[in-house]
This record gives sequence, C-alpha cells and structure tokens, in this order.
Amino acid sequence: MTVTSTGTATVSASGLTLRYGGTAVLDDVSLRLQEGITGLLGPNGAGKTTLLRVLATAVPADRGAFTALGHDPGTAAGRLTLRRALGYLPQNPGFHPDFTAFAFVDYVAILKELTDRAARHREVRRVLEEVDLADVRGKRIKRLSGGMRQRVALAAALVGDPRLLVLDEPTAGLDPEQRMRFRDLVTRAGQGRTVLLSTHQTEDVAMLCHRVIVLARGRVRFEGTPAELTARAAGRVWSSPERDPGARAGWRTATGAFRNVGDPPEGADLLEPTLEDGYLLTLDDTGTEAAR
Repeated sequence: MTVTSTGTATVSASGLTLRYGGTAVLDDVSLRLQEGITGLLGPNGAGKTTLLRVLATAVPADRGAFTALGHDPGTAAGRLTLRRALGYLPQNPGFHPDFTAFAFVDYVAILKELTDRAARHREVRRVLEEVDLADVRGKRIKRLSGGMRQRVALAAALVGDPRLLVLDEPTAGLDPEQRMRFRDLVTRAGQGRTVLLSTHQTEDVAMLCHRVIVLARGRVRFEGTPAELTARAAGRVWSSPERDPGARAGWRTATGAFRNVGDPPEGADLLEPTLEDGYLLTLDDTGTEAAR
C-alpha cells in the first residue's frame, strides 16, 4: 500500500528499476520526498543502499526516472546542478586514516568546487562546529572514536549547505550515547532540508522521522507517516505466558511474558502497538521473514 502525500515533493521518483545480473535490486520503485526527515526501513538485501546511491547520482537506474529539487539527473546539466545541492553520507565513507578531520572535510569541499581557499576554510570550520567537532579538527581521523568519525562524515555531507541530504545507516555501530548525540545532529541538519535516512533502527524512525518508507525485495511496501505504520499493528499485538504458536513473530520480554505479533486468538490480552510491530507485519505480509 502506498500513502499519497499531500505536501510539495522535493524528490519524485517513478518506476526506478536496477538489475544486477538476473536479480532486480530495485523493482519499479516510485516515491515522493518532502522537506523534513524521511526514514527508509528494510531488511538486509532490500535494496536500500542501492536506492540511496541512485538518488545520490552515484549509479544510474536501468529504467525509470526521478527529479530532485527541480533538477533532472538524467541530463548532464541536471546531474551536475543536483550534485551541487546534494549531501551524501555513504554507509562506509572511506576515510584516509592520516587525514585530520579538517583536512578530510576540506578535501570534500574542494571536490564540491569551493575554490576560494579562505571562504572554503570558513565553510569547513562552520560544518565541523555544527557537528560539535571544532575542538578536534586537527586530530587524525584514525585517532577519533567511531562516533566522531561518523560526525566527520556528516560534516563533509553538510559542506556547501545542501538542500538534499542522503544518509546511509549513519547510526550503525554507534553505542547508545553516540546514537542519541547523532540523532540530535540529524534533527538539526533536517531543518529546512529534505533528508532521506536509511536505517535498521526503528527507534531512529520513531524519534526522528516525519515520514517512513518500507522497502523489501526491491519494492516499496509502505509509504506514509510513522503513526500510520504503527496503526497497521493495531489489535494485532498481544501478551501471553508462553509464545503463541499462531503468532507471526514473538519474543520473551523482560517481565517473562511473551509479546506476540500477528492474528490474536479470541480474548487475547491486547497490547499497544509500536512502530516496530507495524514494520514486522509489513515485512511478513510481503513474504519477508520477520525476526523471531
């Protein structure tokens, strides 16, 4: 099911299809993004990273088209203009370990065509301050923590004040304190911009995102608000002393009771659904195995 958005789309994609060999990694993907933060959820192999790479103009789709910020990346001129307005944080940024934080972001700024040295350095200092790294800008990246490295990568994506941010698994591998700090940075970065955030963490979506897209087996299975995704599990989550064999997913909670998701038996002790429950049921409805 696709929920039609009533806001103005800053990114609009139609029929994006990309095959590797005989496998359709993206299969007729259509979506709309608006200003604000949209979460992209999906299991491993769903096509999330490939979709983000297509929207970041890193790889072209075999079929379909999209426009972003009014530009058509299907043309050389449109692609160049879009790249100037785009910030991209890949899943593995590929730092040179001997670069300092300042030198790495400065290198990215040069690639983004900031040719005036004094103005460029002001911009590098600005984005490092924006991600709270001004005090360590002279440190080599290999000596920074994982959370700091992710913030360096975010600073690089923010160079030039892009209107579109594409972030691939930015909180992966971070401890809880680092994740909370990074979420605050993403929230600030999302003000006045369009942000597409790929994540495995349903908590990231619940805390950060105005909208959510669920991708499974290369296709969009849901597009709407987090509340609408949560509502898919209304009346379909219940508690029981033992795992219900009829549940589509179930696990023992800290209280010792089982939380079951699926089609409850008559008289079941129903629980309030979460976004994760709605996500699991969406995957299960597409034939994707839910975590058990």
